[in-house]
This record gives sequence, structure tokens and C-alpha cells, in this order.
Amino acid sequence: MTSLSIKEAVQAALRELIVPDIQEIKAEQGELKVALNLTNKRLDDINAHLVDQSRRIDETNKRIDETNKRIDKVHADLIQRIDETNKRIDETNKRIDETNQGISRLFEVIVRKEEHFLLTDRVARLEQAVEDLKKRQAA
Repeated sequence: MTSLSIKEAVQAALRELIVPDIQEIKAEQGELKVALNLTNKRLDDINAHLVDQSRRIDETNKRIDETNKRIDKVHADLIQRIDETNKRIDETNKRIDETNQGISRLFEVIVRKEEHFLLTDRVARLEQAVEDLKKRQAA
């Protein structure tokens, strides 16, 4: 065999062995490109979804912050109202204490007055009894 025919035989043998593998590799590469493109598309969709979720979370956090501010304001208002109510209760309790003291003094006066009436009645009966004794003695 001549060097040219050996060269052609080697080339023919290489074509028979390598070309089918190259074609198979190219086919697989095409499938991989399609799969990669689909995966990239899915990742883009997921990224878009994550961006949307992140935006929604940020909006929710803002609403929560606003709600917390309103709760803090209501809390402060309630504390102020409670303090004002406690002051009014304290003032009312002072008036009740003063009224109770007045009632106690009035009760003391009433008891003394009733004792006075009882004593007056007793003195009148004693005077009557003394009169009766004087009359009996005189008779």
C-alpha cells in the first residue's frame, strides 16, 4: 500500500469511527441547549416570582409598621385616659371621704340630739315622780 492509500484508509476508518460519535455529541449538545434554555426560562420565572414575593413582603412589612404605629398611638392615648380617669377617681374619693366625715359628724350630732331628747324625757319623768312624792308626803 502506498502512503496515500494508507492515509485514505486511516481517514476512512476515522470517519467511520469518529463521525457517528461527533454527530451523536452534536445531537446531545442540541438537547442540552434546549434543556438549558428551558431551565433558564424556569429560573427567570422563579426570579420574577421571588421579586414579586419580595415586593409583597415589603408592602406587608410597611403595613405592619403602620399598624404598630397606630397601636402605639392608641396605647399612649389609653394610658393618658387611664391617668385622667385615675385623677378623677382620686378626686371623687376625696369628696367621698369628706362626705363620709360630714355624715359621721352629722351622726354624732343626731346621736347627741337623741340622747338629749331621752335625757329631757327622763328628767321630765323624774320631775313628775318627785312631784308625785311631794304630793303623797303632803297628804
